[in-house]
Amino acid sequence: MALDRGLIDWVAEALAPLGIVTHRRMMGGAALYLDGVIFALVTRDGALWFKADAVSDAAWDAEGCERFRYARAGRTASINYRRAPEAVHDDAEAMRSWALLGVAAGRRAA
Repeated sequence: MALDRGLIDWVAEALAPLGIVTHRRMMGGAALYLDGVIFALVTRDGALWFKADAVSDAAWDAEGCERFRYARAGRTASINYRRAPEAVHDDAEAMRSWALLGVAAGRRAA
């Protein structure tokens, strides 16, 4: 499946008041950066995942945002990313609010 440029463009448009969104292709998807800080992934299936950590987990859990999981060597593993809430796909304010959690986690990880 091709990279969802429309989604990346929407993220960049919604976050424009906060800074510049760039992306780097990886494994059929893309890593998204706000002013050089990784904060999200767009997977090849068109899903948006925000960076998370122990500090932000409670907010993601309260919203019911699943953890990013993948199969590797016959096992399921996960990384610290959470599926974006549906509201971010059509509400710029929601996009900024949730993306900032990802940016904060990205800064803490750096």
